[in-house]
This record gives sequence, structure tokens and C-alpha cells, in this order.
Amino acid sequence: MSRIPLIDTSTASGERKLVLDQIQQAFGATPAMFRAVAHSPAALKSLFGTFGALGKGALPAKLGEQLAVAIADRNECEYCLAAHTALARKAGATPQEISAAQEGRSDDARTAAALSFALKIVENRAHIDDADVDAVRAAGFNDEEIVEIIAHVALNLFTNYINVALQVPVDFPAVKLRTVA
Repeated sequence: MSRIPLIDTSTASGERKLVLDQIQQAFGATPAMFRAVAHSPAALKSLFGTFGALGKGALPAKLGEQLAVAIADRNECEYCLAAHTALARKAGATPQEISAAQEGRSDDARTAAALSFALKIVENRAHIDDADVDAVRAAGFNDEEIVEIIAHVALNLFTNYINVALQVPVDFPAVKLRTVA
């Protein structure tokens, strides 16, 4: 059970209602996470805006979802793992690619480098060194893409923390955590 009540979309008003309606239109539903975050219209606008901006960024949607799956598993966020597994499928990831991403791996060297870089940022709270940036750059990522990987990490940390701290109920098909710390 959620530690805070989820905002009822039918009674929401003002900015909160406007953003929740946009989320409903974008997803075809209003996921519980957004209904929890909707207690703060500012946080809701920020969250949804960041999803939208990164969705139009330099990184392909499939890679963004693989990053989200890896980060969710590492942070033991069942909600985000379930949600981003479903979104990864929609973005064209195979079950094998999703499973590998959950463990921070990929058969594709470029994807593997991005996952490794993102998880190093998560695990070390962003205290990385020149070699880490050089490795992701050597895998073919430019500076724009490197910044976007970090932005995906930040976005996913926020959603992981919201869902874990507030015990938001999972409203996507459940996926078993693997967490390889």
C-alpha cells in the first residue's frame, strides 16, 4: 500500500489536472507513479517534462529504456523495473536484451558501454574518473550523448526513489528483481 494516497484523476484540478490529462493521453493510462508525484504539481511537471525532453533526445528510446531497466534493478525499484520492461518492449527491445540490461549487460558493445557507464555513476554517486568517460567515448558516444546518459540516470534515480520511498503500487506486469550489487 502506498505511503501517500494517489491523486484521483477525476477530482484533480488546475495545473495538476492539465499535466495528468497529458500523461493519460501520452500513455493511454495514468500510471500510479504519476498519481503519487501529482501531490506536487511542480514535481509532476518536471518529471513529465524530463520524460518528454529525453524522449526527443539524441539517445534512441530503446537505449533509454535499457538504461532505466538496469538502474531500476540496481536500486531495487520493482515499479520502475516493471514499467520500463514494458516500455523497452514497446521500444523494440527483445526479452533477451531486456534481461541482459537488467544485469547491466548487452551483446552490443555500444549499449554495454552505456550501461556500464550509467551503473558506475549510480554505484559511485557520480564519482567517476577520466577513464570512465574515455571508455564511453571510445564506444562511440559523443558529449551530447554522454550528458544524456547522465540525465537518464538522474531521471531514473528520481523515479526509483519516489516509488521505493513511497511504496507506490506496481500497476504494470511484475518483473522479478535480480539486483547484482
